[in-house]
Amino acid sequence: MYRWVRSRFAGWLAEARTSAAGARLPASGAEVMALAALLLAAVGNSRLWALLPAALALGLLAWTWRGGSVSAETSVVARILLLACAYVLGAVHGSLDPALAGGVAVAALAVLSEPLLAAVSDAVYPVSANLSGSGSRPDRRPNTSRVALVNGGAVLVVLVCAFTNISGVIALAAASATLGLALFTGLQALTRVRARRSSETKLHAALTAYEPVFLVHWDAPAGTAYQLAMWLPYLERLGKKFFVLVRSQTTFHEVVGLTKAPVVLRMGLNQLDDVISPSLRAAFYVNTATMNNHVVRYTNLTHIQLNHGDSDKVPSHNPVFRVYDKNFVAGQAAIDRFAANGVSMPAEMFTIVGRPQVENVAIATGPIASVANPRVLYAPTWAGFYADSNYSSLLVGYDIVKALVARGCSVVFRPHPYSRRSAELTRECERIRTLLAGDRRASGRPHVLGAEAEVAMTVADCFNASDAMVSDVSSVVAEYLYSEKPFVMVAVSVPADQFPEAFPIARAGYVIDAYGGRLQGLDAALDDLLGSDPLAATRRELKKYYLGDIPADRYAQRFLDEASRYL
Repeated sequence: MYRWVRSRFAGWLAEARTSAAGARLPASGAEVMALAALLLAAVGNSRLWALLPAALALGLLAWTWRGGSVSAETSVVARILLLACAYVLGAVHGSLDPALAGGVAVAALAVLSEPLLAAVSDAVYPVSANLSGSGSRPDRRPNTSRVALVNGGAVLVVLVCAFTNISGVIALAAASATLGLALFTGLQALTRVRARRSSETKLHAALTAYEPVFLVHWDAPAGTAYQLAMWLPYLERLGKKFFVLVRSQTTFHEVVGLTKAPVVLRMGLNQLDDVISPSLRAAFYVNTATMNNHVVRYTNLTHIQLNHGDSDKVPSHNPVFRVYDKNFVAGQAAIDRFAANGVSMPAEMFTIVGRPQVENVAIATGPIASVANPRVLYAPTWAGFYADSNYSSLLVGYDIVKALVARGCSVVFRPHPYSRRSAELTRECERIRTLLAGDRRASGRPHVLGAEAEVAMTVADCFNASDAMVSDVSSVVAEYLYSEKPFVMVAVSVPADQFPEAFPIARAGYVIDAYGGRLQGLDAALDDLLGSDPLAATRRELKKYYLGDIPADRYAQRFLDEASRYL
């Protein structure tokens, strides 16, 4: 027992030391304190011996539950130990009140029901939305977090009764109320599971009657809706019936807010046969998620990869693109990128369609040197999932933005949405926002930052609001090329002298060396960016190579025409 307590306490201390400021304290600490309270209640001379560890356990539970986000599985043990402590207090330090004992038992049942409720709740998920005849509505799961919170309150009441010797009837009443809530939530969950199953039996017939021509398959982590959102307007412009197939509740609710087209949720591989209706001709994909393979196996469909951006990043020449019948790419550069990196793919697997999303990007009307107070877009990428795809310049971004402000520039700051996945990059974003907000107050420069730049404005809006851009290895660089405005790229993964070879689009931009975390060539790059701009002609040449030789007045139509061929 001593070794278990020591190991749990040591593990909690290690986690607490490494947790960032404001992060959750681990519930294991509550378990240690609750066990200490139980032991002291059993061997102590008075109830007060157990008071401090019990209070600490409750405090730690409250800390882990702050904000209302409760994980029942991580707190059941602590609360059961606290209830056992309450029982021992009554049994050892006075005559045990039968009502208190009943309250302990009922509260324990309520707490122990939480994992079962969570399991049933996992089976409550929407089947479809915007689909006539399916009988489905996007119901959310029953509120099991509320049950855990109320159960925690009952544990507190039971403990107060045990420590103060107040009538156990109060504890029994509180525990009974919480068990009633747990039973009600369980009944609610079972009812919704039954409704979900009813919807599933109607799904294939509803989709068959709808007669979709194509589907869009999308699976991604939360907060990645931009991948799909950038393509939905163009898929809708095809004028054909389609639905969006997603694989998690999070993505389902995100997509329902983006389109009026039917949205279907199927989690498992064995659930997909119901959505492959006879009228389907093609499936589109906007990323290379592993679950795409679940749909690619249907050989009666033409599988078309659209991707959510074109860049010289490692993921843009991943061999996984071979599994699709067609890869719609922005320009010849994307095709050559595969060959240059040893990924052999026949020419017929590619179709150049441009990047229709840039159709509303304004083209520069004159040299940047003629702009009195230029506005510069700083659009850094994120750190990537793996080390070989970490191209983010955010760790040196503060110094870059500070240099731009010193030159009298106003700045539009739009970091990649995934930057918030890293605590380090999140801190750097906040430093930059603080710098720009402070300068905006002091100088009146019209910096654009925060929700205004990241939510209210689209990427094209940010392009059009700027005269030049600073970025790194990102798809926004190729898209910005359409504007013919000057840009800087920050070399993070390789030294600046090797950068254009590794990332050919850098031939059209000015390069800042940040390899190894040290900024070099910042002033020279900004001089060229905001001054003579010697690469203007190179940008116009590479624009066709990266974005296709497509007339501006029919730029998006190229995608629509090519996609229609398979529908």
